Amino acid sequence: MKKIILPLLAAASLSVPAAAAAQATMQVQPIAGTRLDISASGEVTRVPDVAVISTGVVTRAAKATEAIRQNAARMERVRSALRRAGIEDKDIQTSSINLNPEYNYQQNQPPRLTGYTASNQVSVRFRDIAKTGEILDVLVAEGANQINGPSLTIDKPEQALDEARLKAVANGRARAELYARALGMRVTRLLSVSESGGYAVPPPMPMYARAEAMSADAATKIDPGEQKVQVSVAMSFELQ
Repeated sequence: MKKIILPLLAAASLSVPAAAAAQATMQVQPIAGTRLDISASGEVTRVPDVAVISTGVVTRAAKATEAIRQNAARMERVRSALRRAGIEDKDIQTSSINLNPEYNYQQNQPPRLTGYTASNQVSVRFRDIAKTGEILDVLVAEGANQINGPSLTIDKPEQALDEARLKAVANGRARAELYARALGMRVTRLLSVSESGGYAVPPPMPMYARAEAMSADAATKIDPGEQKVQVSVAMSFELQ
C-alpha cells in the first residue's frame, strides 16, 4: 500500500507548480502607457434578394359562419395562385386569422350588430424579387384585397457581414493612429476588441398597397434598391 500512495503524492506535488506556471503565462502585461478606447463601424451595401410581403383576404357578411366561409374560399384561391407561381410551402406562413363583430353606434341607443368581418393574412417570402409585382397582380385577381409590404432583406448576409467586420477593424486602427498622432504618441499594441452588433439597415419602405386602391390597368413593380450591412466594434489600444 505504501508503494501505491507515494507515487500519487509525488504526482500531486508536481501538478501544483504546473498549474501555477499556466496561470503565470496567462497573465496580461500591465499597461505602461495610456489606454485609448474607441468605437468604429464598417459598412457595405448589397442588393436585397428576398422580399417578404403580407397578403390576405378580408370578407364581410351578416353571419359569422358566412364571413368565415367566404374568407376560406377566397384564401384557398390565393394560396393556389402562390403555388402556381412557384412559391414553395415553406415560404408561405399564416400570420393572423381574425373574426370580429361590427356594430352600428347611434347616440342614446344601444349598439346594433350589423355583421361580421373575417380576415386571414399570410406572410409570403419571394426569392425572385423581379417577379414579385407580377405575382401580386395575380393575387389581387384571385381575391386578395389586403397587401402590405414589402420588407426587403438579404437572404445570406454572412459574406457581407464579414466584409463589414474587416472595414470596422481597419477603421478602428486608423482612428487609433489618428488620436496617437494628435497626442504626439504612437500605438504600441491592441488591448481588446469586441463586436457590439452586426445588422442590415433597412431602406425606406418602398411600397405599401391596399388591393382596393390598385389600378386595374397598371402593373405593380418593386424596386429593390440597395441595403446597407453594418458592423460596429469596440477597440482598446495602448499609446506611448
